[in-house]
Amino acid sequence: MAGKLYGIGVGPGDPELLTLKALRLIRVCDVIAVPGRIPRETVAYKIVEGIYPDIEKKELLGIAMPMTKDQDILRQSHAEGVEKLCAELEKGKTAAFLTLGDPAIYSTYIYLHEGVKRRGYAAEMVSGVPSFCAAAAKLNTGIAMGAQQIHVIPASYQIEEALRLPGTKILMKAGRELSKVRERLQGLPGVYMVENCGMDEERICRGAENIPETAGYYTLVMVKDEEGERR
Repeated sequence: MAGKLYGIGVGPGDPELLTLKALRLIRVCDVIAVPGRIPRETVAYKIVEGIYPDIEKKELLGIAMPMTKDQDILRQSHAEGVEKLCAELEKGKTAAFLTLGDPAIYSTYIYLHEGVKRRGYAAEMVSGVPSFCAAAAKLNTGIAMGAQQIHVIPASYQIEEALRLPGTKILMKAGRELSKVRERLQGLPGVYMVENCGMDEERICRGAENIPETAGYYTLVMVKDEEGERR
């Protein structure tokens, strides 16, 4: 009988934000897959290791997920990842793929999830704490109130139109484009940046003028409609 794949969200960085369900499944799964060639060096592995040191005893499977927009390279890496996972499932093993944040939000895992399902194997997603929810808690502020809208936007694409939207704008993975994002946010109220939320290298900036020129990959920017909050 074939095994089952679980796409497990491990949260943004703080090991204590790993859910009880996620930890239970990680403990019982036969194989732990992570996005990276060397499993023990990946961020997802280190997050889980912080709360479950025995992960080192598990059978580990590294799946390369290159950070590129080249669709040919992405399709090839996804296909190779699906092949590796299906090989383990065919042996009757259960596998947990660890992914940062939540697997349903801009996750590399979702491509593997769909590919495994197309091959006829069982796959299930396990929710994790999204980075922007954890960031709001770090900022000690809400994301939206009343009828305010929330817009989640990949910062690596055009954001001018998005910034004109009402409510709270969350710019995901803003690190690579931070200098451009910073320039476009000058003069706007309610701007916050959180880098490496919940990790040792965490950094928080309040106000567009205090956002640095560069930051790491795990950086998000929140732009709040402060006028809307006062209504």
